[in-house]
Amino acid sequence: MLFRPLAAAAALVLLLLPPAASAAEAVNSGGVAITFFLAFVTATLGVTWWAARRTHSTHDFYVAGGRISGLQNGLAIAGDFMSAASFLGVTGLIFGFGFDGLIYAVGGLAGWPLVLFLLSERLKNLGKYTFADAVTLRLAATPIRCLAASGSLVAVVLYLIGQMVGAGKLIQILFGIDYAVAVGCVGTLMMVYVCFGGMLATTWVQIIKAVLLLSGGSLVTVLVLAQFNFSLDQLFVAATQQHARGVAVLAPGGLVHDPVSVLSLGTALVFGTAGLPHILMRFFTVPNAREARRSVFFATAFIGYFYVLTFIIGFGAMALVMGNPQFADATGRLLGGDNMAAIHLAHVAGGPVLLGFMSAVCFATILAVVSGLTLSGASAISHDLYASVFHPHASEQELVRVSRYATIALGVVAVLLALLFESQNVAYLVLMAFTVGASVNFPLLFLALYWRHLTTSGALTGGVLGLVLAVGCIVLGPTVWVEVLGHAEPIVPYKYPALFAMCASFSGSIVVSLLDRSERAARERAGFNAQYIRAQTGLGAEGTPA
Repeated sequence: MLFRPLAAAAALVLLLLPPAASAAEAVNSGGVAITFFLAFVTATLGVTWWAARRTHSTHDFYVAGGRISGLQNGLAIAGDFMSAASFLGVTGLIFGFGFDGLIYAVGGLAGWPLVLFLLSERLKNLGKYTFADAVTLRLAATPIRCLAASGSLVAVVLYLIGQMVGAGKLIQILFGIDYAVAVGCVGTLMMVYVCFGGMLATTWVQIIKAVLLLSGGSLVTVLVLAQFNFSLDQLFVAATQQHARGVAVLAPGGLVHDPVSVLSLGTALVFGTAGLPHILMRFFTVPNAREARRSVFFATAFIGYFYVLTFIIGFGAMALVMGNPQFADATGRLLGGDNMAAIHLAHVAGGPVLLGFMSAVCFATILAVVSGLTLSGASAISHDLYASVFHPHASEQELVRVSRYATIALGVVAVLLALLFESQNVAYLVLMAFTVGASVNFPLLFLALYWRHLTTSGALTGGVLGLVLAVGCIVLGPTVWVEVLGHAEPIVPYKYPALFAMCASFSGSIVVSLLDRSERAARERAGFNAQYIRAQTGLGAEGTPA
């Protein structure tokens, strides 16, 4: 079979990691962490084998046959969203900057009402596999699919970088192996999950990881609060005593210093949530629009509770881990960087057993998210580009094969970029994906679903403007231009460009659409009525099931 080498590679990963157990003793894991880790990897590979036996068509591969319930899908969405950036990155930001780290948590949560009330039902009624299906119902399919696939792929790759960096750091600390080897192992497992199990395996890995992460986070939170008599006041006092900024860490201004940056950061988090391709794809895995709405309701509840936990865990790490020589190098820097604050806190709160459990849970978190991301990227390549643009008569077997090749290619790209961005905070790396989602995918999707005057020319103009500005500002901004490429000063002074890119995208789409007087534009405007009926009722224009 063509993909047997991947299965052999996964087995090799399991064989390579255990000998590093002696290095894990440096953090007093006593082999417990490795046991949990290997147990999870073995269990999820079993899930993948089970799912592979039930994946026979493109419908099975992309959307699990549309048989996932609202509760299951809500847990899977939460599992998608509660990523390494959320647990490791946000707690690391709170650990390092205090109050301002909460912006990432609150901003991401604030985007879910948009998804619930504006997108979930219409996407389910109009789409099939990806959000491009809904957008192209009344717009020219080929150029719009190319645009949607480009925005999705850029967002997926940027999101993958953050997850892979978090995974690499986690495995590096846990096993004491080289960062590059750790990232390579994660990439191999990710490719195995998606290539063989498709959406069904990805969904169940996400559900398992969501339950484990919520349970583990709750346990860490309770153990931390118990050390301060369940008093948040005592926790905050201890945290401010450890932090270099003192009580100022409880006030805003440590991470984001000017109003424009605050507004732009909020724009990326709120509207980017509604434009993430791997989140949008999940609404096609449920049987109907009602279950799509229930999915978002359950996901919002789980994610909201999770962010309450990250708030306490972040300040708990500040109080109990900061300044502890057991978890710092000779310069006083936390082992693994601020991203590992939550893992070190688990060690303080519950010893080697909780350290091992939370390390395995974090790894489960990363594998689940990268699997969902890779699947959405692969679907953009195989469904939106290959099947819809280049080879519209391709067979189902051919499309699944292309999806698997695309999965391998995305995995290789993610590993290489994770090596380049090793020193970056994973929450900010993921924010770059939110920026693209807010600048390209959300304007295109919102205007296509709600504005009758949108035309293909307008959508292309706005989408290209948003994509070029978002990527350009990211590359020329402080993080990539200075911190990664080593230049002295950034060309673009703002670290968070979503506000400018999203405004340019909306403006370009609206202005060009209003100026477009072509015959095609007139047909596209007239097509909005039928699309509106279909989106509202789930029926076609003649009353047939959508």
